[in-house]
Amino acid sequence: MTMSRIKIAITDDHTLFRQSLALLLQQSADMELVLEAADGPAMLEALATGSQLPDIALIDIDMPGMNGVELNEQLQTRYPDIKVVVLSIYTQERIISRMINAGAAAYLFKNCEKEEFIQAIHTVHKSGFYVNKPVFEALQRFRKQNNELRNINAIAIELTNRETEILRLICQEYSNPEIADKLSLSVRTVEGHRNNLLLKTGCRNTAGLVLFAIRYGFFIV
Repeated sequence: MTMSRIKIAITDDHTLFRQSLALLLQQSADMELVLEAADGPAMLEALATGSQLPDIALIDIDMPGMNGVELNEQLQTRYPDIKVVVLSIYTQERIISRMINAGAAAYLFKNCEKEEFIQAIHTVHKSGFYVNKPVFEALQRFRKQNNELRNINAIAIELTNRETEILRLICQEYSNPEIADKLSLSVRTVEGHRNNLLLKTGCRNTAGLVLFAIRYGFFIV
């Protein structure tokens, strides 16, 4: 039986870096580079005309024409099933928080090790998010000073004990069926709680829930 490979797209205006990533992906038996572009418009055009969509899009932030912030927003709107992994030199917490709030599944610094890069792709493909210690610490510095839970629109909210329990399990990379089994619930019930968490917090996806959990101390790396 042929193993299904993780389909990857790369958008970066630095040719050498982009080609280096392509070579690294080619060395991984379970990954396949399906699209490569030097900027956001070229990536969007390739996605619109291509025969297959990637599972994961690796994008830079600082690009001419359309930066990574804008490209991420376009991808979230047009192709919500594509998981976005940001690769950037920027370490400022406000930028990291903004990208994850806007739907990015992971944020990696460009000086990360090869092993972490591969691990991040696998983790995002499996559970929908990845956060390492430097990013976690940056998000913690961005955390609100008060302990009152607020959603992304700064509206005060309350989570039930069950929602808090499921949020913590989501952060530990458990899938809906795994959470259901662990808590002796139906998968549909877990899905309902997850949807309630998304509605209450205003988050777009699992990565957003993890960011919320980090901000308010539900999740510690």
